[in-house]
Amino acid sequence: MTRPPPEPPALPLQGFKVIDMTTVLMGPLATQLLGDYGADVVKVEPSEGDVMRHAGPSCTERMGPMYLSAGRNKRSLVLDIKKPAGREALLRLCRDADLFIHNVRMPAMARAGLSYEDIRRENPGIVYLSLVGYGSRGPYADQPAFDDIIQAESGLAGLFRGADASPRFVPLVIADRITGLTAAHTALAALLLRQRGGPGQAIEVPMFETVAQTVPGDHLGGETFVPPRGSMGYSRLTTPNRRPYRTLDGFLAATPYNDKQFRAFFSAIGRGDEVDSNPILRTQAARAANYHAAYGLLADIIETRTTAQWLELCRENEVPCAPVRSLADLMADPHLQAVGFFEDVEHPSEGPLRLLRGGTTGRPPTSRHATCRPASAPTVLRCWPKRATAPTTSRQCSPMASPSTAPCRPPIPPPETEKTWQASTSNNLSRDSCFITRSRAPSPRPTTCS
Repeated sequence: MTRPPPEPPALPLQGFKVIDMTTVLMGPLATQLLGDYGADVVKVEPSEGDVMRHAGPSCTERMGPMYLSAGRNKRSLVLDIKKPAGREALLRLCRDADLFIHNVRMPAMARAGLSYEDIRRENPGIVYLSLVGYGSRGPYADQPAFDDIIQAESGLAGLFRGADASPRFVPLVIADRITGLTAAHTALAALLLRQRGGPGQAIEVPMFETVAQTVPGDHLGGETFVPPRGSMGYSRLTTPNRRPYRTLDGFLAATPYNDKQFRAFFSAIGRGDEVDSNPILRTQAARAANYHAAYGLLADIIETRTTAQWLELCRENEVPCAPVRSLADLMADPHLQAVGFFEDVEHPSEGPLRLLRGGTTGRPPTSRHATCRPASAPTVLRCWPKRATAPTTSRQCSPMASPSTAPCRPPIPPPETEKTWQASTSNNLSRDSCFITRSRAPSPRPTTCS
């Protein structure tokens, strides 16, 4: 009698351990995704904490919204790696880890005794992922880099010169996010290779090269050919007439793009013959050579009706369109509500929080571990889910010392099916909070918040 094959783990990265020594957003975003997919992510912070703890409004000090969002599905640990005990503790963590990821410049990691060679001696099979500003083989290797710097250096900020002759930054931490996504799929590829029998390895993901690959990806133009066959830049993206168009009462994004959509749009407004009679509209190739004039014509037309009228007309004729939303509008968007994009959860110290779920169907739960509040005194906290009989599934924290400084709610005894990983303050392992190692698979519903 043959045994049935074992059931697959509930989450794709369940059983993988990640030691995360990244800060700000680029690295924390990458490890947040790995945590979402089930990896056991242990975030290691210096005693002052990740700088993103201070960004944005917060209920309590050093618990800002971007930090909370990127810190979901992670355990938290404070180490002073400049001290021998802290370095040794980090090396012990890496001995059974699958991935070590950091965004510290290489010379500093070498001085700390945490280079790839140092960590490989403890764990030859580990994947060592370095997120850096610039690749180590180039002349910029030792320069510091942040999102604004990379937006400028990659040419992204300069693209706005085509609109009003003034370079500007995209109002998103977009270089960090592009590089963070790249780092996540790089880590997945390296882990897959190792799972298939490949070796551990050191990998570099540089911000500058990653974003520089993205920008010319749209704008390399004639420089694609050797010798060049024209100038750089995709004119559809750089014309000042590619913008949200003013209507009688607001703004509208409308993009009739292919021949069918252009004909549908002009037919719906009673000007169908104009597509054939106007040489700049007649074909896709004609419009591609005259984007500025074609989009200028659209701007003039759209000024003549209200936003609601244009939305109705475009949607009836399958012409891509959208109102220009504010950030506040997104919170009440009916589509996002219908797909469960916003998830309200209960944080053990910060109370109710709102998380953003990914748009991929079948994506794992967004939160399994708490990103916990730093204690103002050397306090170690234990975390566990409420008992099964409790009316909700929020997580509670219990101080192990100094109750007056503990930021969490009254303790609830942990279930026997859970075990708590405690870190001692005497060997510099922890002053931060909440650790839990599950002795069973995570439930399909999130039991904690970020």
